[in-house]
Amino acid sequence: MSGSTPPIMQGVALAMRHLSDRQRVVAQNIANSDTPGYRARDMEPKDFSGLVEAAGARAGAPRVARPRVQLTNGMTALGAKSAVGAGVIYDRNVSETKPDGNNVTLEDQLLRMGEIQADFTALSGLYRKQMGLLRTATGSRGGG
Repeated sequence: MSGSTPPIMQGVALAMRHLSDRQRVVAQNIANSDTPGYRARDMEPKDFSGLVEAAGARAGAPRVARPRVQLTNGMTALGAKSAVGAGVIYDRNVSETKPDGNNVTLEDQLLRMGEIQADFTALSGLYRKQMGLLRTATGSRGGG
């Protein structure tokens, strides 16, 4: 993101993109709720350490990084599985598994969709307030 973009706006944009991706994954879970053997997926929690590092670099603070585990051949031989896709992981909070191996529960997925909607609404409100503050600070009267 641009260096002139305030960090809070960068954080809001990243969080909104993450919610959009998470909504897509949950929609895929719902679409595959009757597919034999399908395993429910979710998104990894968003890592905002990049924003913290950028702020720390400006303040001279020590660098903080999130640890990452790289699968080795030995780990794979013991049954460890790699991630499903970019940031997509198998859902660990599964309440039941059907006899055909599918573990998607529509109730759980609909609750997750509600959480996503509530988070998106909160972020939209934060974005609107920040834009209003920026407009006030710059003296512009643009609508939106």
